[in-house]
Amino acid sequence: MRRRTKAAAVGTLGALAWGEWVNWRWSRALSGTGDGAVEAVVVLGFRNPQATANIVNRWRVRAGIRSVSTGGGTDRTRVVFSGGATSGGATEAQLMLDYAKLVLGFDGEVILEEESGTTWENITNVIPLLEDADRIKIVSQPAHALKGRAYLRRRRPDLAGRLVRAEDYRLGEWLLAKPLLALYGLWKLRGLTGDERRISPWPSAVAPTAVPPTSGAAAGSRPVS
Repeated sequence: MRRRTKAAAVGTLGALAWGEWVNWRWSRALSGTGDGAVEAVVVLGFRNPQATANIVNRWRVRAGIRSVSTGGGTDRTRVVFSGGATSGGATEAQLMLDYAKLVLGFDGEVILEEESGTTWENITNVIPLLEDADRIKIVSQPAHALKGRAYLRRRRPDLAGRLVRAEDYRLGEWLLAKPLLALYGLWKLRGLTGDERRISPWPSAVAPTAVPPTSGAAAGSRPVS
């Protein structure tokens, strides 16, 4: 009995350590060390059938806000909440904004992108909002954020070089869930190439297909005062 208990404890600790390590790696993959005065923090929405932000979107908003740089040459940071309509009527972006302003008291610059229904659409639709950004942070659970960075790299390799790491990984946060998140992430990321999973420095071995720059405001986006 004692031997089985010890084996179970070792297995549990191993699973927790593996979950931390995998999520840590994903949080840094396809991220560089860009600098500049203008920063864009893109928070990707999660399906939200209720009338207020659910636990996943609330966490993503908190991770997005803590990803906002203060000082260090940053003159302007905009937060982009991205996500389309929910079954409750309001968009994911609006629900995240409500939580950020009404609960967390965030008063920074915000733009809503309210047309997206998939991660690919999230990235495609926010591109016009990133054109002038020197640093781009994509915020979600680490596997999902990595998927977003890979999609941006495919759509606009000229912007992808501006990607930097967001604060969406912290040691011990979601500790018990991280092994499950890691397993789910492995399944969700199965379409990414090995190069797209690499840790910094910025990978250059694969040249993504270039897409002409998008001009004008993003469809379905609106600034929030």
